[in-house]
Amino acid sequence: MMNFQTRLYELRRRAGLSQEGLADLLGVTRQAVQKWEAGASRPDMDNLCALAKYFSVSLDWLVTGAEPEQAPPVRAAERRREYEYRSRARLFGLPLVHIHIGEGMCCARGVVAIGNVAAGAVAVGGMALGAVSLGGLSAGLLLGAGGLAAGTCAVGGLAVGALAWGGVSLGWLAVGGVSMGTYAAGGVALGREIAVGRVAAAALAIGEQAEGLQAIPLDGSVPLARIHQAIRQSCAGAPGWLAELLCFLAGR
Repeated sequence: MMNFQTRLYELRRRAGLSQEGLADLLGVTRQAVQKWEAGASRPDMDNLCALAKYFSVSLDWLVTGAEPEQAPPVRAAERRREYEYRSRARLFGLPLVHIHIGEGMCCARGVVAIGNVAAGAVAVGGMALGAVSLGGLSAGLLLGAGGLAAGTCAVGGLAVGALAWGGVSLGWLAVGGVSMGTYAAGGVALGREIAVGRVAAAALAIGEQAEGLQAIPLDGSVPLARIHQAIRQSCAGAPGWLAELLCFLAGR
């Protein structure tokens, strides 16, 4: 394996340079180059760098004879694709409209907010929080709608609210595939006061399979007028629309 002085000699010879010619290029004496090639001395760092640059070799190879390990190519950072709009008009210190959607955690906060994560009076997003919210995961003071929804009125795959409608719903009034609440209606309905469904359990249970203090089967054996009367009696003191809704659901 060649040593430093041999590598320097071979590089100079291949370039067709004399010791004096190389010395002139580096701004040193011919005697200095002679000593380098004889192994009597070594160039300083500035001259080593100049030699490596002139002969187009790596500094590592020139000094040690070993090429440095190649680092994997650095990929240019991919620009995250996103869109953001923020209105100049403001209300209560918040932008009237803030839209921020794209890759990653794009958050929007405004009176009307639309984003991957959104918070506002009206919020729309993957995760939404607001008076009225719509999203995969939504929580609304008045209305929440989404895959998982919570609010005074909640609509979703899983809905939790005073008024809840969904695949699985929990609320004062719950309507859905599986519903649980004070008043419940659905495929499987579990209620404290009234339950209307294929399978129903409550103080007043109305269904194909009904279980409760008062159980009314939905097989045509009980007149619809009697079912409606029982619902209205059990809804005494509740809003009138509630009795009418349950009568409608029981009489479909």
